[in-house]
Amino acid sequence: MPEPVRPSRYESQKRRDWRAFSEYLVNHRPPLSLSRCSGAHVLEFLHHVDRSGKTRVHVATCAFFGCPNPPTPCSCPLRQAWGSLDSLVGRLRAAYEESGGPRESNPFATRAVRLYLRGIRDAQARARGISYKGKKKKSKKAKVGMELEEITERPPQLMQEETQEMRAFQAFSGNFGMGLFGQMPSDTVFYGVGIGTYRL
Repeated sequence: MPEPVRPSRYESQKRRDWRAFSEYLVNHRPPLSLSRCSGAHVLEFLHHVDRSGKTRVHVATCAFFGCPNPPTPCSCPLRQAWGSLDSLVGRLRAAYEESGGPRESNPFATRAVRLYLRGIRDAQARARGISYKGKKKKSKKAKVGMELEEITERPPQLMQEETQEMRAFQAFSGNFGMGLFGQMPSDTVFYGVGIGTYRL
């Protein structure tokens, strides 16, 4: 009998997060059903989770405000790091839809939740002196332009002899009276290697 497939770390964490959120709904006063849950309730849950964080976030009056590596401890409060909250919301958003919740009314995808996470990110970036802004991805058009520029700057290598693939193709086309390479003008030059050739 085959052994049951163990869930991934992500799936296990998602299940734990969903159990915690379900307990929050049950313990809410008054108790909440999943269908009545809104973005405001998600924010309440995130505030509750934030109190059990382990990341030191300096207040504006702290001497280490904006210092990523303070030399000594301080009494600033511990909070959830922005990245942890962002991942938590992502897992709960997926778990909500897997539990039968409609995507169009997903409370974890509301604008209020997105703005809250953005505010946490910016505030912690200032307080902890850490930038969360990653490198901007280059657009597909820019990548193609760079590749074309690289090709034009590097002169192609002139083929000195026909490759095996060229000879095979010439023999094949010759059977139909249209030898590809035999009928080319004498000034035709082929660049490239293998089958991928270019006529100039």
